[in-house]
Amino acid sequence: MEKKSQIDLFGAAALTSFALLLAFNQVVIKVTNGGLQPVFFAGLRSAGAVLCIFVWLKWRGIPLHFVKGTRLAGFAIGCVFAFEFLCLFVALDLTTVSRASVIFYSMPVWLAIIAHFVLPDDRVTPLKALGLGLALGGVAIAILTRDDSAGSFWGDLAAVGAAIGWAVTALLAKASSLSRVRPEIQLMWQVGVSAPILLIAAFFFGPFIRDLEPIHIAGLAFQIVVVVSAGFIFWLWLLSIYPASGVASFSFLSPVLAVGLGWLLLGEDVGPSLIAALILVAIGILLINRPPRSRRTSV
Repeated sequence: MEKKSQIDLFGAAALTSFALLLAFNQVVIKVTNGGLQPVFFAGLRSAGAVLCIFVWLKWRGIPLHFVKGTRLAGFAIGCVFAFEFLCLFVALDLTTVSRASVIFYSMPVWLAIIAHFVLPDDRVTPLKALGLGLALGGVAIAILTRDDSAGSFWGDLAAVGAAIGWAVTALLAKASSLSRVRPEIQLMWQVGVSAPILLIAAFFFGPFIRDLEPIHIAGLAFQIVVVVSAGFIFWLWLLSIYPASGVASFSFLSPVLAVGLGWLLLGEDVGPSLIAALILVAIGILLINRPPRSRRTSV
């Protein structure tokens, strides 16, 4: 498919479907945590993804080659990836899908803040500053307002850690030497390095197996094959066709859909404060990802 200058009907449908997949992913993690210790689960997911991505590379005839000069960055991004998903899986074990998703999908906020200081061509504009303020206000509301059914405060903080880890991962992929390598190789670094780190860290988080049932095995397989492998490759394909700013603007849908699925599938309580937090985060993400208006020149 040829490159597009704007999001068309197919692109909108595909990006909405991907946002729905990411939202459903949070529910799957929450349910699968019932049978597998969260950090052990995350480690198994990364290990399984290594095999899936290796098969994909062989099928497409892409050599598994780690370019000289990228190994330090590759190890760094793998370590941050491990931290991100350790935090996310623990967050979804300790708090609700709705709350964790609102906080986790504030990632563009942390990315914009970090990029302002480390990327000279990615400064915070007045519009971005407004978006940052709104989104951070939403995250604060989500963390500070809670009732007995809201889950653990530590779970909310773990979700913040996961969002910051996601932002650093994205920044490393964009601004380090890894920007010179194929996205599939970037992903292989992330899952390949994170798998042993997470599996070793799992020894400090209790028994590996909880009340394991077939649904938990299905959840693990879904994570490995659909989310980490096929889902990421599909995202990269969309990103190669449509403008990055347009693709990023659909990220606000994931927390909205995740809150809805948490309520619909898990019976989670969605009160006025969480809805207010969700609206602020969604609007903030839209403003942060809004491309600057191009100036018209007269001829």
